[in-house]
Amino acid sequence: MNLSPKTIQIYLPGGDPRGIRMAEITTRIMRLIEVPRSLLPAFLQMPESDQVAVYFLVSVSEDGAECRVYVGQSSDLRTRLTEHNKNKSFWQRALVMVSRTHNLTQTHALFLEWHSLQTIRQTGRFSDENGNRGSRPHTPAPMEADCLEMFDTSRTLLATLGFPLFDPVAHDPNANQPPEIFVCEASGTQGRGQYTEEGFVVLQGSVGRLQSVPSLQGTSDDSFRQRLLAQGVMRAEGHTVVFQRDHLFRSPSMAALALLGRTANGWLEWKSPAGRTLDDLKRQAN
Repeated sequence: MNLSPKTIQIYLPGGDPRGIRMAEITTRIMRLIEVPRSLLPAFLQMPESDQVAVYFLVSVSEDGAECRVYVGQSSDLRTRLTEHNKNKSFWQRALVMVSRTHNLTQTHALFLEWHSLQTIRQTGRFSDENGNRGSRPHTPAPMEADCLEMFDTSRTLLATLGFPLFDPVAHDPNANQPPEIFVCEASGTQGRGQYTEEGFVVLQGSVGRLQSVPSLQGTSDDSFRQRLLAQGVMRAEGHTVVFQRDHLFRSPSMAALALLGRTANGWLEWKSPAGRTLDDLKRQAN
């Protein structure tokens, strides 16, 4: 991902920041349009809906524990999105990528659809609703290079509007500096995690308690832990749970609760390998 400085323009065609939003990097040709499902009829009246497009239908649960996406492409976007509105119940918003210069072809779109889906599956932040694995479409090398530049633009715009579909939740271990790891070993747990810009990530392989403490059972916090099990984020192994993938929590305390099976102050439970708390290193140090 290119992390050089960028200027991004966001246009509100209806004037409402909660409505349709159109984002673009001012020096590139791709435009991302975020469409709340309730405003789909309004978008289908816009000229942008009459273009070749790659689109993402997304849903994020209120607690952030379940993120789902369907990836598609079409040269008949109005018909396709109308069908999805009738037949797919899960999604809340459509994210539509089009070309500002109208030069996105079906060949571009097929490659971008395939590459987007593979990246989503590799990063594991969103579970996809596409079902089949799909095969790599034949794309001439010069066109593939253009597609990868379009994809990089899409990655930036999606993340800017709050949908980092292509970005892993944990920091890249191959970055210039090794990631800072925190551990949670209270109550017999063996948790490892990272404090990130978005919250706190519990890393794959972390081990927690299976049984919630009696005071937690029957509460919304216990239901939250049960959803993590049902969604395959955690798997029961004997008297423990094991994280099957990196998982982002909105706060260190929710991450600690998921591991410990009890309410916890994550700022104090998560510690550096040297024993310093997350609070000491990240809040008190400022």
